[in-house]
Order: sequence, then structure tokens, then C-alpha cells
Amino acid sequence: MTDDLGTAVRWALAECEDGRARVCPLDGRGMPAGPVRTEESAVAAVRARPGVGRWVWRSSAAVHPRLSEAGVHVERCYDVEAAEALLLGHEGRAGAPRSLAAAWARLHGLPVPQDPPAATRGAKEAPSLFDAGPAPLPEGVGPMTALLEVYAAQLERTQAAEHPERMRLLLAGESAGTLVAVEMGRTGVPWRADVHRELLDELLGERYGGGGLPRRLAELEEEISAAFGPGVRVRPDLPADVLRAFARAGVVLSSTRAWELRGVDHPAVGPLLQYKKLYRLWTAHGWSWLRSWVRDGRFRAEYVPGGAASGRWTTNGGGALQIPKVVRRAVVADPGWRLVVADAGQMEPRVLAAVSRDPGLMAVAGSGEDLYTALSHTAFGGDRAQAKLALLGAVYGQTSGDGLRNLAALRRRFPRAVAYVDEAARAGEEGRLVRTHLGRTCPPAGSPAGEEDGGTGPEAEAAWDGGGETPPVAPDGAGAGGGAARARGRFTRNFVVQGSAADWAVLMLAALRQELAGSAAELVFFQHDEVIVHCPARDAERVAEAVRDAGERAGRAAFGDTPVRFAFSTAVVECYADAK
Repeated sequence: MTDDLGTAVRWALAECEDGRARVCPLDGRGMPAGPVRTEESAVAAVRARPGVGRWVWRSSAAVHPRLSEAGVHVERCYDVEAAEALLLGHEGRAGAPRSLAAAWARLHGLPVPQDPPAATRGAKEAPSLFDAGPAPLPEGVGPMTALLEVYAAQLERTQAAEHPERMRLLLAGESAGTLVAVEMGRTGVPWRADVHRELLDELLGERYGGGGLPRRLAELEEEISAAFGPGVRVRPDLPADVLRAFARAGVVLSSTRAWELRGVDHPAVGPLLQYKKLYRLWTAHGWSWLRSWVRDGRFRAEYVPGGAASGRWTTNGGGALQIPKVVRRAVVADPGWRLVVADAGQMEPRVLAAVSRDPGLMAVAGSGEDLYTALSHTAFGGDRAQAKLALLGAVYGQTSGDGLRNLAALRRRFPRAVAYVDEAARAGEEGRLVRTHLGRTCPPAGSPAGEEDGGTGPEAEAAWDGGGETPPVAPDGAGAGGGAARARGRFTRNFVVQGSAADWAVLMLAALRQELAGSAAELVFFQHDEVIVHCPARDAERVAEAVRDAGERAGRAAFGDTPVRFAFSTAVVECYADAK
């Protein structure tokens, strides 16, 4: 028997409170195709059935860590709780409880229990001490009964989606992402604690007793205060304090963001920008972080697939998705091994080309040339910086001033692409839902998650944080109360692109995991459009080719046959900081 994705027979697995597992084969409708059997554990159940193509279970985060620890490979899975979150979103109920118990209660019209809270912990702390465990099922309802009923209902809900085939692909990709997240967290990023300590001593200076600022931060605090005049004391770590100091100096700012400070001519700006970078290093990746998160030469984060409203991943502590460039000096391959660092640059503009089906933008995104350079030759007289600002402005919502002129130029050349994000913005302003190409759906208007991932956007912010070529796009009304409807429109404008990029990313991870299966290579890091594979030096070029193949496969699977290229630039290095 094969399923709709061409894999071997599916089996359901439900863990019992006593640690045993119940398993049974499934047919194509999600119904039992044989007797339910009891095994001593999930590990024993899966190990005894190596030919199973897809396991259906409550949650990979709950089941897969033990399988991975035992060296049991799972080819594919269907994560019921991850699927529930996506289906609820598609039905306009984003944020509703997603647990198996909640899904079963909804199915039977019963009160829906809240999801257990996620615990934030250090990497050295035992999960069993902090996890609340699954939401309990009603007395008399077995976990396999609930699993089978919810899964069968999910298959019916998927078929009722706007584009069932796309939704099935999204659920498969998201489930694959849950496997990758567990495996990456267990493997960890190679990390040299001695190198990390050296760079902290170099950049921050000596530490003082009593939890005070390191020497270099204390010096910068004095320098910043002195720049505002004799007798003035400014706490640079308090934005309100900084804004008041600038206001007294006749400079009105809406925020202390780096891009806004860079436009100010004042002697405090230089040391303040330096302080902000070093303060973040101290608080986010300083000595305390190193003690908490790095052990046995590895940094092991707890990844949360789809943790952001757009589908982007987050982490449960550790800050794995925001490793500053300077800290990357500590990410060093094991002796005889290499890091294959792959970056799918300019991903969101390429995704916009694919989802909008704009012929001109697809041609630019498929030319093999740097996208912004190709775009500048098409519409901006060879000015790459202006082309980049224009396209990011269209995605992130700058539609006044220079942004309005840039948008007009884009609209003339690429009308379908601009119309695509314009329509998403209108839908958001009117309180309607928008979806990615595969069906991931934004939260409803008024939802706490509805403004997530808005603002200047990660690519624009990274341009400044990493010393990029152009300043970030400041969306209309940023920091000035542009109105709830306009803010919602900016969010949905960005969501349809960023969310579709997140859809591509999970399919890429699924393809790459398949490519690397059975080899010594370790997928150790993923951040939106970047992956790192740790592998023996002799295998590095083959791994780099596997990454590139996975990117192209994911592009075809997610968006069909388009001219758009979803190529990775790859670097084979011993140290992450050496990757360009």
C-alpha cells in the first residue's frame, strides 16, 4: 500500500502514560488497516518496522527525541499537532489550542483545553523537569483512539482546503521540518568555547564583580553621557533615557533603532551604536550564555518550527537564529571536517517572482545574475542600491516619499508582482485573511500574532546589522501610529511573500534531509534561508551539491515550473566566520 506522496504504508503511533506505545497500519483515508498492537516503547515499535514510509503521531517534539537518541531513523512523519495549527489557521482560527486533546475536544463539541505552556530552559537542564507534558485526554479516551479520529478528520479538512494538493504538500513539509528540528537540536552546532571566551575578553574587557557592566561597556556609557554635556548621565540600555537625552539636545527620534540613529549628526551616535552591539553580545551571547548553552563542544538549541506567524522558525531559548557575525568565530568544524555554509540570498524577491507569476520579474530572478543588479539594469539605470530599496519597499510596505517613486517604477516594469503584494495589503486593511501559495494563512485581524514579522523585515534589518550595502526600508507609519488598518496591511503585504518563503524552506529541509540520509554529514543549523552542514572534508563538495539540488527541488515542488532559480551560494570553510 502506498500513500498520496508515493511512500510506503503509513502507521499510527500513540504513546501511553506507562511509556508503552500502541501502533497500527492505516489506509488512505486514515482508518485502521489492521489490528492495534502494543509495543514496549516507541523506539521498539519504530525499530521493528524499518520499512514504514510515514509515521503518524501526536508530536515529533514528544516522540522523535528518543528515536533520534536511539539511532532509529524515521523516513517521514505526519505531525498531528503541527498539522492542526496549519489547518486552524486556514480556517481563520489561528492561535487556537493545537494539542491532540484540544483537536479531539473540538471534534466532539466539548470544552477545549488550553495548550500546555512552552518552557524556556537552558541547554543543560533536563526537559523532563520543565515540560508540562501533553494536555490530558478525557478519562476513558485512549491516545490511539484520539489520534485516529483526529487524523481522519484532518484528512477531510485538508481535502476541503482552498487548494487541497498544496495544503497536503505544506503539511508534509511542516511535518518534515519537525523531524529536522529535533535532529538539529540533538546534534548541535560545533562550538569552540575557548575561542568564544577569547573574543568576549577581547571585545568586552574585564568583568567586574557584582554583576556590573564589563569594562568596555562601562567606558562607552561614560563616553555617551559625556557627549550630551557635563553632569549628564545616560543609561544607554534604556531607550527612553536615550530618547530624552537626544530631545534635550534638540534631536527628536521615534526610536533608538540603528537605522534611525545613523541619520543623526551628534557625537553620541558613534559610541551609542557601538554600545548597542556590544551590549547585545554581552546579554545574548556572553559568558552566561556560554555556560548555559554550550557543552561537549556543541551548541544545542531547541528549534520551534513555524514558531512565528509567517511560518519562520523560532527557538525556545538560546537565540540560535541570531548568531552575530563576530560570534561566528567560535563555530569551528571538528578536525578533518568542514562546514558547508549555504545561503539562498535574495530569497523573498525570488519568491515574489514565483508566486506572482510576473513574467518580467521571473526573467530577472531566473537570469543567474545577482537579482538586484539584474533588476537595476531593467528598471533603475544600473543603480543596484536603488533597485534593492525599491523591491524591499514593495515587500515591506514603504509606499510614500522615495518609496512611492520606486514603487511606480516597479509597477511599470513588473505590474503583476506589485499588484500581488498590493492586493495582499488591501485584504489586510479590510480585515480579510491572506494565504501563502501553499495555504499557510495569516492570523485574523486583532489577533496578538497578527503583527508578528512586520516592521522593516529581517532582510532589511540584516543589511545594517551585518554591514550591508543599503539602509533598511522604514515602513509607512513606523513608530508613529500609522493606524491599525495600515499596520495590518503592511503585515499581510509581507506575509504572502515571507510566508511563502517559509513554505519553500521546509520543503528544502525535507529534500536536504533525504539527500543526506545514510551519510556522515550532519545538518546542524538552519536560519530562514541559510543552512550549515557539518561533514567530513572529503564529502564537502558532494554535500554542497546536495544543498543546491534541495533548493531547486523545493522551488519546483512549492511553486511549480517557473524560470525562477532558487540557488544557494555555498562556502566550504573550517570556521563559520570565514563564509562570505
